[in-house]
Amino acid sequence: MSAEATNPATPGPVAGPATPAVPRRKARARLDLRRLGRAALLGPAARDRLPDAISHVVDAHRAHHPDADLEPLRRAYVLAESSHRGQMRKSGEPYITHPLAVTLILAELGAETTTLTASLLHDTVEDTEVTLDQVRDQFGEEVRFLVDGVTKLEKVDYGAAAEPETFRKMLVATGNDVRVMSIKLADRLHNMRTLGVMRPEKQARIAKVTRDVLIPLAERLGVQALKTELEDLVFAILHPEEYEHTRELIVDNASRTDDPLAEMADEMRKVLREADIQAEVLIRPRHFVSVHRVSRKRGRLRGADFGRLLVLVNEDADCYGVLGELHTCMTPVVSEFKDFIAVPKFNLYQSLHTAVARADGQVAEVLIRTHQMHKVAEAGVVALGNPYAPPSEEQAASSDGERADPTRPGWLSRLLDWQEGAPDPDTFWSTLREDLAQDREITVFRPDGGTLGLPEGATCVDAAYAQYGEDAHACIGARVNGRLATLSTVLRDGDTVQLLMGQDPASEPSREWLEHAHTPAARIAIQRWLAAHPPQGDTQGGEKPGPAPVPAAADGSASLEAGSAEPAVRPAAEGPEFRSAAAPAGRSTNASVLVDPPGATVRLAGCCTPVPPDEVTGFSVRGGVVTVHRVECAAVARMKSAGRAEVGVRWGDTTECRVTLVAESFVRPHLLADLTEAMALEGAEIVSATVEPPTQQRVRHTYTVELPDAAQLPGLMRAMRNVAGVYDVRRAQPHTPGA
Repeated sequence: MSAEATNPATPGPVAGPATPAVPRRKARARLDLRRLGRAALLGPAARDRLPDAISHVVDAHRAHHPDADLEPLRRAYVLAESSHRGQMRKSGEPYITHPLAVTLILAELGAETTTLTASLLHDTVEDTEVTLDQVRDQFGEEVRFLVDGVTKLEKVDYGAAAEPETFRKMLVATGNDVRVMSIKLADRLHNMRTLGVMRPEKQARIAKVTRDVLIPLAERLGVQALKTELEDLVFAILHPEEYEHTRELIVDNASRTDDPLAEMADEMRKVLREADIQAEVLIRPRHFVSVHRVSRKRGRLRGADFGRLLVLVNEDADCYGVLGELHTCMTPVVSEFKDFIAVPKFNLYQSLHTAVARADGQVAEVLIRTHQMHKVAEAGVVALGNPYAPPSEEQAASSDGERADPTRPGWLSRLLDWQEGAPDPDTFWSTLREDLAQDREITVFRPDGGTLGLPEGATCVDAAYAQYGEDAHACIGARVNGRLATLSTVLRDGDTVQLLMGQDPASEPSREWLEHAHTPAARIAIQRWLAAHPPQGDTQGGEKPGPAPVPAAADGSASLEAGSAEPAVRPAAEGPEFRSAAAPAGRSTNASVLVDPPGATVRLAGCCTPVPPDEVTGFSVRGGVVTVHRVECAAVARMKSAGRAEVGVRWGDTTECRVTLVAESFVRPHLLADLTEAMALEGAEIVSATVEPPTQQRVRHTYTVELPDAAQLPGLMRAMRNVAGVYDVRRAQPHTPGA
């Protein structure tokens, strides 16, 4: 296909004959793609001349890349125009106007030449006879990969699964080259701009997919310029009445004679000028969706609510200098301050956010950033140019040998990981929308200094699967900021998480983990394991039979296997306590207690198990027996309210005691054996023990032990807490009434 190919008979309005190229001015009117005729589309006949139709693309491209080689653009346009010749859009425009518009969008954002070349060709393989091999032969492997990445799968081959499988293919390609998604977003933006020719039901369907998938992807890639316009276009289609109301609010505000934002901008310029800080202060009008959100949040809008003030400076340090001057000379709203320079957002966004108030109560939000930060804030990954080109000498010098890879941010890596496990297109499609709806990300730290990026609301279960994949089935617990925590613990930005992994290869996840799994990767892995391991027993959905009691071994221990459906312990509710074989028979269980009057039979209460030096009190019961309670025991309050008289008691010289302790732990193999061994090493004799059935991979143990000296109790409790998997040990407490 050559530049000489023309088709004068092609229908459509003619803009006029081609004119010789003339020196271009810096500013040109925006190209009206709807009015392009054949001569303008093809341009001059000479091979070494650029067609007029892409002159606006070239101007926008040269503004960001003055030294760019334009020959690939010329050849790509010639191939695209001749391939799409005769094809028309539903609006009646020549089809070539669509790839031209998409390419112009990307050029204005600062995309490099390879992206623009692929953008011109992005529909050729899908809609014309051009093949991917031809694209590779003429433009190279990079362009071929980008064009293939945005090419839709055929409905003839995939049926109803064509759309989700196309997005899956596109996301996988984006994982290798983020420029694929840049082209797709620009493509969708132009389609949304021209969606009015479609039937209303098709407009709504496309708008919903844009809302649920494309807009969140634009947010994650940091391409705010595309995201905000897409939001407004979707808003107009799906919520026409609210859109019209918002439009009226904006029009009414524009007709105001006073402009508080302009006045505050002037005041800021004066403050910064006096501080000798070079800065540009601009007014950034809010887009329609932003105005709508603010109106729902604040009710009646005031003039300062229709925009924000943007302060642009040259250096990072100047951002903080501007912040200091504004907070010193104006009234800051401290609660509105956010520092996204020190801690950038996951989509590369950097800026300082603050707000200042006027005497009349109007509050203006202020964004402070460098010119480079502003470029990235608007264009996101598009502003990074070609992420695969070798860094320049300046970039290499400023990066200390390391270079950020924008092509595999944490959210994209997680998405690519879990999509492999999605069992069918419907599951992938619904899970993708759910995952993208989680629009905030947190960073948690591993003990080795590494980090995990997780969506807001993620738990330790999610962290386990993010770090270990399906090996997380063996996770038995976690430490969050140095403290033992359950797997259901919700993590916060900046937490340090140490995951405790069991050693049993047969470890299995709990079905209850699904309630705490927030990320698709965790849920899909757990669901896949559960589907492959259906519960044993009643196939009709009834309860499984309870576990059979297992007596303790001669040393008082039993093996508690991680995730076992039938733990090798006796549930506490099934019968009397089992006794350790090591517990001597007939031994006294009381510490020495003195009572007034002397001679009464004394019994230590089992509800609170007092030991020296606990503060104690006594009450007379049947048979003249005096029961001794800790003063904070709930039974003491009940007996006092019933009118029972207290009996004076105190500890004697004997320090031997019996006490009941409750230990809580994560489930893991041989836990009971390790715990009882630690207790034996501290000199404790186990009188009785109960172990409740595990729930949510946690288990509760209750031990009644005898100690030769009550002073050994703190050491015993410390030794029990030091056993791996045990996260709490406490004295037994009585249940309060009604609990």
